[in-house]
Amino acid sequence: MAVTERSEADRRLDQAARAAWLYYVKGKRQDDIAGDLGISRQIVQRLIALALSENLISFQVRHPLAECIALADQLKERFDLQFCEVSLSEAGSTEDIPSAATVAALYLDNLLTQKSPFTIAVGNGTAMRETVLRVSSMDRPQHRCVSLMGNLTPTGRASRHDVVTKLAERIGAQSYPLPMPLVTATTSDREILQAQLGYKTLRGLVDEANLLVMGSGNVGWQVGVHLDGFISDRELAEAMDAGAVGEILGGVIDKEGRFIETGYFDRLTSLLRAPDSKQTTLLVSSGEIRVPAIRAALTGKLANAFITDENTARAVLQIR
Repeated sequence: MAVTERSEADRRLDQAARAAWLYYVKGKRQDDIAGDLGISRQIVQRLIALALSENLISFQVRHPLAECIALADQLKERFDLQFCEVSLSEAGSTEDIPSAATVAALYLDNLLTQKSPFTIAVGNGTAMRETVLRVSSMDRPQHRCVSLMGNLTPTGRASRHDVVTKLAERIGAQSYPLPMPLVTATTSDREILQAQLGYKTLRGLVDEANLLVMGSGNVGWQVGVHLDGFISDRELAEAMDAGAVGEILGGVIDKEGRFIETGYFDRLTSLLRAPDSKQTTLLVSSGEIRVPAIRAALTGKLANAFITDENTARAVLQIR
């Protein structure tokens, strides 16, 4: 029965790829494709949507975008970055996570397709989730995907942004999640968890990782770590009172990119990276609301590589 179900799924993907090829490559109208394949136009629409969601097709802009390249060069020079890429964004948009995530996924594809073992450590959040959803499917059992942060609330509820598992499934790699609260109830609880062999193993994998990838969050009542229940109203208020402008891997940072070691910091279980580390650490972030966090993270050398959209890039460069 399982073989039959898999065959049906494979045939569905074959049909989706064919419909997408006819639409995007051959330039046929959906009505014509429906006639060619003997199906309804509504089914054609669903097949094309399936092809996009499963990354069966990809788009590549071949013309070098001078303005985006210039913005990337300015960001590299301003923040002494190893790597920077800026994606297109619509005029007037204040956030374009899908655009930045698409570029980030292509960057990851180029690294993950290699045959030699590769260790990638990732954070959580919307930008990370959107990036992973766009990474090409592949079979790389020699690769290792490691989580940089816990995915549980203090009450044990799991995060909806469990990125490391999705990435490992996407590329057929080994998965190393961090199944513990992002913020523990007490400092002693954190010490007990971090003394476990599993945590020490992950710490070692992060230290030797080929690439670290993370997003950034703003600090305010709409910040993800608060909305998702990882920190309380009181803890968020304390962070804001202490001058926090951004969130990285669950920790809050000031405008110079320094982690604010007050409030819940001593109960944070995240595998934080040392500032100015030589490891390639990629920040993927977009949005006017996150500009202070982005600039702080780059100023504090918490990341040495950066992918964003052009509107966010301009905003980061305009802040003095």
